[in-house]
Amino acid sequence: MADHIVSSFDVDLGGLRHSIGEMGGIAEKMLTDATAALIRDDAELAQAVIATDQRLDALQREVEERGILIIARRQPLAVDLREIVSAIRIAGDLERVGDLAKNIGKRVLAITGHMHPRRVMIGVQHMSDLALGQLNDVLDAYMSNDADVAAAVWARDGNIDALNNSLLRELLTYMMEDPRSISSCAHLLFCAKNIERVGDHCTNIAETIHYLVTGEPLVGDRPKDDRSSFAIVEPRPASAGEPEGSL
Repeated sequence: MADHIVSSFDVDLGGLRHSIGEMGGIAEKMLTDATAALIRDDAELAQAVIATDQRLDALQREVEERGILIIARRQPLAVDLREIVSAIRIAGDLERVGDLAKNIGKRVLAITGHMHPRRVMIGVQHMSDLALGQLNDVLDAYMSNDADVAAAVWARDGNIDALNNSLLRELLTYMMEDPRSISSCAHLLFCAKNIERVGDHCTNIAETIHYLVTGEPLVGDRPKDDRSSFAIVEPRPASAGEPEGSL
């Protein structure tokens, strides 16, 4: 961004970017820790994730209030106005990422002590790694005003959706084969969905960055591959002497 005649305006805009950077770091750590708590069955770490969300909420309100105040004082136009509006929008998405990580932490507390299918845990970790990669890249794109990197993040969101679809089918199969697993598997379904939603918020941020830098929206349909709403798992065939449709 070009320097302004009134240097305090640059300080105001720089303060917004600094807060977004801090929010991004907190959101990344929350998702990392929430996933680790789930994989390791770590209730204490899950509690820490839940507690951290208050700081992220406070920063989001601070960005919003500061942005509105800058608009009222400076009456910015063009790229300056986009800078402020973009910061407010990105702060909202990062706050939601924190909420999703907090929700995973709550699910961890609900299923502490339960056995989790190893294949599902590997898939959840992989999903989280993909989402964290998107979040890191999109935050770098924001700090460097790089619309191309933002567009690349936007384009690869379908990878997380595809993995979420696979995990959904896997968990539904476990629940059908062993009704005792329904409760814990249902919580794991929500954990996977929360991670998938993190990818959606990264996509939102990528679209905002593209608009910030170019003044134009990203055109085209989002690369979504989320078919979880239509997932159907057929019951396994009944073995000899077992009534048809039994689990």
